[in-house]
Amino acid sequence: MSEAGYVGFRDGERAERIDTSVAHNARVWNYWLGGKDNFEPDRRVGEHIHTMFPVIGEVARADRRFLARAVRHLAGEAGVRQFLDVGTGLPSADNTHQVAQAVAPDARIVYVDNDPMVLVHARALLTSSAEGATDYLEADVHDPASVLAGAARTLDLDRPVAVMMLGILNFVLDTDEAVAIVRRLMDEMPSGSFLALTHPTVELGGEANVPAMKFWNENAAPPIRSRTAAEIGRFLDGLELLDPGLVSCARWRPADGEEPVTVPQYGCVARKP
Repeated sequence: MSEAGYVGFRDGERAERIDTSVAHNARVWNYWLGGKDNFEPDRRVGEHIHTMFPVIGEVARADRRFLARAVRHLAGEAGVRQFLDVGTGLPSADNTHQVAQAVAPDARIVYVDNDPMVLVHARALLTSSAEGATDYLEADVHDPASVLAGAARTLDLDRPVAVMMLGILNFVLDTDEAVAIVRRLMDEMPSGSFLALTHPTVELGGEANVPAMKFWNENAAPPIRSRTAAEIGRFLDGLELLDPGLVSCARWRPADGEEPVTVPQYGCVARKP
């Protein structure tokens, strides 16, 4: 700890200073998943939100399981070999490249985040198979041009790409801007590409999300919002939804014999025709 409220990392030639005095989404999410890459303010905010919105831990776990199922389908049945994971978050079990390369060792993955702690952990812990490639890009979802330029260093954007946007568009507060970001990214992808996304909602029994998000926005960063199914549907204009459509992420193609509990987090996968 370099000074009160900050922790320092050295990433390559650049020293990063991370403010640990304010709860941050990536670290709180890590806490809800049972991880250890978080600090006392993250745990305090995470625990308080849990008292307001008791299903939040299950939401986090369901979102993570959705990632594994979606990537497994995309790398397997859909035959995708390139993944652009925007809003990576801190490494956990079943990261995108691990799931994809377990199916297709030659898969290429670019992780995108603008949190220096995420990037330091990702570069240290997420290593590619010998046949494939894994890269890490520091960029902000609000700047899709930079995301695309960086991704093109590792991915061939003339071949299908699965764009993963799990729990990231909720940090783009203006819906028109969020729609424009998705369209900008998907416009650069060829036919046969996919968009996978998850997004919190006050539907599906998520009414308690309203005070919980208000508390979050007053005590943590970055600010967040929920959206309805109709609003999320705007991200999917021009794309073909895969079955079972836009549903609670826990109910998107659950494993045989699994009886998932509905969580207030939408999930879907859609194909660009």
